[in-house]
Amino acid sequence: MSAPVPASTHDPRLILLDPRDNVFVARMRLPAGEAIETGAGKAALDRDIPLAHKIARRAIAPGEKILKYGAPIGVATVAIAAGCHVHVQNMKSDYTPTYHLEDERKEDERKTGMNA
Repeated sequence: MSAPVPASTHDPRLILLDPRDNVFVARMRLPAGEAIETGAGKAALDRDIPLAHKIARRAIAPGEKILKYGAPIGVATVAIAAGCHVHVQNMKSDYTPTYHLEDERKEDERKTGMNA
């Protein structure tokens, strides 16, 4: 069995934000079919990847958490192969709206009885 390849050997066109991440972030637009180095081998991109979009660093199983910044940002809805674009077509976001300025204003109006 070979030793793990250090993350620093990944493709320079990709950013690995945290060593725990299972996705890279594209530093530039990358065309479909382009070969990338994942640190564990080469993978071909499944489609055009826009700037700042996520690319699977390794195979990700359905239901597995998508990690970016070392934190879960969603879950895979289908199997995602290394080199695939990770986006709405294959992941469900964990985003939950939690704060809006308008909500704060309404709460202030309710408490004070005054319009802002």
